[in-house]
Amino acid sequence: VGVGVGVGVGVGVGVGVGDAVAQIARPVKIGYRRDAFGASLTLLTTGAAAPLLEMQKPQILARVNACYGYAAISRILITQTAPTGFAEGQVAFAAAPTVKAPPDPAIAQKAAEVAAPVRDAGLRDALAALGQNILTRPIKQRGK
Repeated sequence: VGVGVGVGVGVGVGVGVGDAVAQIARPVKIGYRRDAFGASLTLLTTGAAAPLLEMQKPQILARVNACYGYAAISRILITQTAPTGFAEGQVAFAAAPTVKAPPDPAIAQKAAEVAAPVRDAGLRDALAALGQNILTRPIKQRGK
């Protein structure tokens, strides 16, 4: 009956606010500030629907907080950036895939030697992989 928040929040905008708002807006984030009581709810909408949502902010706030049972949300932010890019039809922004460098053969050999006494093949392979990951981490992450 609406759109769920999708970022770890249990209330959907469509459930608490209504189908009309759920059709033009999607909740994308709930952020908590250190110095204030209540969270900020960020709604994603198109540029044409933003003024409509701006006028309905008090009603949206009241209905969302009614679903929570207390004043969980203290303010509503409206963003007009499209979820797929800055204009309709653009490709979604995604981080470039990280390319993992091949392991140093000496490190792989050392990890395999340490795990060699283990009789179970699955456990031996897992321990060798763990040792290899530990030995390839930067020194300051290893606790030295």
